[in-house]
Amino acid sequence: MTTAPVTPHEARCDGILRPGNTNCAGCGMSIGLQWLEQALEGERPTLCIPACCGIVTAGTFPTSAYGVPTVACTFASAASVATGVSSVYAMNGEDELTVCWTGDGGTYDIGVATWSAAAERNEDLLYICYDNEIYGNTGGQRSSATPQGVKTSTTSEGKLEPKKDIMALVAAHRVPYAATLSVAHRDDFMRKVKTARQMKGFRFLLMLSPCPTGWKSEPGDSVDLIDTAVRCGLFPLYEVYGGRRYRINARPDGTPLEDYIKRQRRYRSATLDLDALQAQIRENWAHLETMARAFPAPEL
Repeated sequence: MTTAPVTPHEARCDGILRPGNTNCAGCGMSIGLQWLEQALEGERPTLCIPACCGIVTAGTFPTSAYGVPTVACTFASAASVATGVSSVYAMNGEDELTVCWTGDGGTYDIGVATWSAAAERNEDLLYICYDNEIYGNTGGQRSSATPQGVKTSTTSEGKLEPKKDIMALVAAHRVPYAATLSVAHRDDFMRKVKTARQMKGFRFLLMLSPCPTGWKSEPGDSVDLIDTAVRCGLFPLYEVYGGRRYRINARPDGTPLEDYIKRQRRYRSATLDLDALQAQIRENWAHLETMARAFPAPEL
């Protein structure tokens, strides 16, 4: 299926993600884009997307599966391009939302310099990372978001290093708002997007995005996998205000880590150490609980 060429006027009247996109079945990014549109309640943002699956989503020129103004950026420059777009809107007196929609490669690795600079300056943009934990668009190579022990096209025996704590890096910039998103927790997802939209300055949202191709999982399991990741404590749902004030949105319920691991063939590696991974989860939660008790966020 293809879509007609998009004129500037149509880009303001159509949905964010349209039929004809190239996303794989079970891709968390598709859910994220649809929920982003619904949370914005008819508002049409400008998207700045670096090299990643997200820019391939549009399909081939001259058609586009994006129904909003979209700028294709180089791998490292999404935040700097978005800064320019947001600044032009502000100079024209327009309160238009500019969104960086990026993968983990362009956030955890190659794009760190530009988002860090934008965060330090507190540029008025919403930065959303859909984290599928690999370089999904170029063959599934490891990124610093890839969990320890996971097999990728460049870590055939399993990644040796733990996953980078990107939320800690963002919080260190003392930005107005940072939060994690789950495609299995719709109400929480929608509230956080709306919270971010009501603020000014640099806002950061991290969404764990299932990738059946890279995760070696069944497309129909994608949403349940993220729900399991939250329930076993692997992917905490929380918010950070001003880099200092923490709120935990969901706590582990005792679901075994193995329930998440066993449905992804990427975890069948020689270096996978479940005890070490479980220890990382416990340590991460001890830190989050300490921060939420010592520096609680405002009540909802």
